Amino acid sequence: VQLQASGGGLVQAGDYLRLSCAASGLAFSRYSMAWFRQAPGKEREFVAVIVSSGFTTYADSVKGRFTLSRDNAKNTVYLQMNSLKPEDTAVYYCAATLRWGSLRNLDYTYWGQGTLVTVSS
Repeated sequence: VQLQASGGGLVQAGDYLRLSCAASGLAFSRYSMAWFRQAPGKEREFVAVIVSSGFTTYADSVKGRFTLSRDNAKNTVYLQMNSLKPEDTAVYYCAATLRWGSLRNLDYTYWGQGTLVTVSS
């Protein structure tokens, strides 16, 4: 199983980015797919999750600014991040679980390598 995250970069506050996570080696449509992030010196935190049906849940800190979607035909999830803030700076990880809609990182079986998002003020 591989999860390949991409799309990170350096942007200014108020800008946008779209992260992608391409999965292979798993029955993608069965999995809940999530993004977590980890800022320097902080614990990894939940960002958003999308279940097989497309239902989504977001962390309060990103609600209304981030949108998570999935394309089961392409085995890919997308995290559209708008109105970025400096506090969004982190390494973003995609992850997969069969635990429906879990917000807990311990429930996730597969992890991508992470992509760095840096938001300057």
